[in-house]
Amino acid sequence: MVLITGGAGYIGSQTNKNLSLAGYSTVVFDNLSRGNLSSVKWGVFEEGDLSNIEHLRSVFNKYNITSVMHFAAYSYVGESVNDPEKYYYNNLVNTLNLLKIMREFNVNKIIFSSTCSTYGKPTKIPITEDHHQIPQNPYGISKFMIERVLSSYASAYQLEYVILRYFNAAGADSDLTIGENHNPETHLIPLVLDVALGKSNCIKIFGTDYDTKDGTAIRDYIHVSDIADAHILALNYLNKGGKSDAFNLGNGSGYSVKDVIDVSKKITGKDIRIEKVNRRSGDEDCLIGSSLKAKKVLGWNPKIKELEEIINSAWQWHKLVNS
Repeated sequence: MVLITGGAGYIGSQTNKNLSLAGYSTVVFDNLSRGNLSSVKWGVFEEGDLSNIEHLRSVFNKYNITSVMHFAAYSYVGESVNDPEKYYYNNLVNTLNLLKIMREFNVNKIIFSSTCSTYGKPTKIPITEDHHQIPQNPYGISKFMIERVLSSYASAYQLEYVILRYFNAAGADSDLTIGENHNPETHLIPLVLDVALGKSNCIKIFGTDYDTKDGTAIRDYIHVSDIADAHILALNYLNKGGKSDAFNLGNGSGYSVKDVIDVSKKITGKDIRIEKVNRRSGDEDCLIGSSLKAKKVLGWNPKIKELEEIINSAWQWHKLVNS
């Protein structure tokens, strides 16, 4: 049985679905502070917080857990800058609690949800896994610290892990049962679609003076279902004796903020008003990841690669839930 921490969140719930369809039994553990109970449609649900180590122990006592997928984390960069303590306790300390109970119950396999934010300012594009890791904010630092903890535990306690560093997760499930629903929402595509739906007056473009083709920042978008599939491949890889390692998850191509807005206009048929504002501190010109390693080692191959298809899947879901 697979324990999915943060399994009521955007990526965790999609992974829970894909795992269940692949024949795995799952337990979702989530405190619902940022997840949605309505997204837990598969497996069994246990409401709880990783800070409560006794409750976590009771879950391991109750179920025959053989591996863990660890999504539970705070992930707002700006919030992490304003309140770093919150991020270090929730992301790092709570992960230590999880690892402690895993050791206690002899569960030694974990798939960890990391981020391209651990790389910091890129010196080469596309970014490969051997790029330096110099994170620029407490969110990225907390994820990087967990990566180092996993490496230490592997050496000392025979923990087996796969670290998956996402670029920009986007899109919605093909049958529209799960979509992107953060509160507050900070991701570009759902914010643009909110304007198309009339829920917002305009989309803010943070900076038009980047060293890019149109002056707006470029990012690598990867469909949430493809990210979920990578987690299953990573678990299969460990179960077959694969060595602990880290992998990027991205499409290997980048799209600017203006690209996203233009494609969204085309798909929705709506006018999307923009407001140009100053760039945010720490935002890079271009972040594109190389996923060649994941393709070669894990056998991962994204199925939904085109920006149009990614945005259309999100648009269909947003229309449904707002109808």
